[in-house]
Amino acid sequence: MHWLDHLARFWPHLAAGFDFLAAALASAHALLHKRDSRAATLWLGVIWLMPAIGPLLYLALGVNRIRRRAVHLAVHNTLSRPVPDDLGEPEPAGAEHLQHLARVGNRIAARPLTTGNRLEPLVNGDTAFPAMLAAIESAKKSVTLCTYIFDNDASGAKFVAALARAVRRGVAVRVLVDAAGTRYSWPSITFKLRAAKIPFAKFLPASLLTPWRAATINLRNHRKSLIVDGQIAFTGGINIRHGNVLAEKPRHPVQDLQFRVTGPVVTELQEAFVNDWMFTTGETLDGELWFPEVKESGDIIARVITDGPDADFDKLRLTLLAALAEAQTSVQILTPYFLPDPALISALNLAALRGVRVDIILPAKNNLPVVHWASRALWWQVLERGCRLWLTPPPFDHSKLMIVDGHWVLLGSANWDARSLRLNFELNVECYGRGFAQEMEKVIATKMSAAREVTLAEADGRSLPARLRDATARLFSPYL
Repeated sequence: MHWLDHLARFWPHLAAGFDFLAAALASAHALLHKRDSRAATLWLGVIWLMPAIGPLLYLALGVNRIRRRAVHLAVHNTLSRPVPDDLGEPEPAGAEHLQHLARVGNRIAARPLTTGNRLEPLVNGDTAFPAMLAAIESAKKSVTLCTYIFDNDASGAKFVAALARAVRRGVAVRVLVDAAGTRYSWPSITFKLRAAKIPFAKFLPASLLTPWRAATINLRNHRKSLIVDGQIAFTGGINIRHGNVLAEKPRHPVQDLQFRVTGPVVTELQEAFVNDWMFTTGETLDGELWFPEVKESGDIIARVITDGPDADFDKLRLTLLAALAEAQTSVQILTPYFLPDPALISALNLAALRGVRVDIILPAKNNLPVVHWASRALWWQVLERGCRLWLTPPPFDHSKLMIVDGHWVLLGSANWDARSLRLNFELNVECYGRGFAQEMEKVIATKMSAAREVTLAEADGRSLPARLRDATARLFSPYL
């Protein structure tokens, strides 16, 4: 027992040494790899003020272990095609300054702009779900579906039934659902998917009970896409849940926008899914079955922009900053969650100071009260420089849209908050074309016609308790 006595005597010193070494290593990693000095400072405080626990928390939650493998498609590799330096002849005239935005996009997205696309807006689940279900029913070769939320409700059951019929017809089907998104309803839709023998996977399943997976517990695949036969696609912000079908008068109604897409950009949407599927399952989807030749079907120039806490980090945020810098006449932003970082606030304000009309349209009543409080805490920062802010009446509007100078449109899954721009895996499409932009401006105009404008006096005139509550909520904005 003599050696046990020695161990007991020196154990406190050994433990202190291990704690110091772990804290030093964790601190060095935070200093070298955290892009935001505020995040680095916060983690240094956690590491040193919480002995033993702090380094473990940093190991679990502070280290980005997501390293995505690029997909090399043997037959149809869009990612390897030369990226053009410009749009060619601007169409229509008057948008020459957006050539600069296109060049920035070339370098950010590392995907080429594609010509000959058509995008059709589908408002709410009332129009989007029937169109998506009809496309699945028409599938002859393949169906890929990626969604954040796939609820086990009336709408979810319709999608499971349509996918099951496709599987029985011999169609190759792959369904990817975010692991956190499967927990929005119980029992999970995964039981029905498994029972129907539909090939599916959960993206980044994480649990505090499994330490090796804890690092991904705050990450989400927020992308939404449905691609049928590699020829027709649907993307936007809509989740598969019955609350989107307003005609059914659901308990929690949600407005949203989805888009039916045809043309060469469908291939880029398929590539995004294939990359996510291979990362999740290890299976590579390749060949004519998934990537047939796609013909031009419209006059919209478009490109997919993926964003996430991996090789795609910061791509959407940089795109937003570039678009705001190039704006000359108007910027219209429709988003459910508005928590921009200081750089985006400055870009919005500079655009307004240059004489650009900046309209920000938000829901008057948010489905997440804490997010609404945090957002209200910073409204004054954009209102005082001339941006205009509008609140739309219920039901809650989950739509995401940005229009610049009546020519450039950004649509997809991302919100104007840190979760979307730093933590989530997002999927957006940028579009050039006067006709499509004008069509989207009509959507914005309809929403603004029912909205009320928020003044700086109103934002500043909140009671002291409300301002303190909102300011406190804002402290958590990087994680909301």
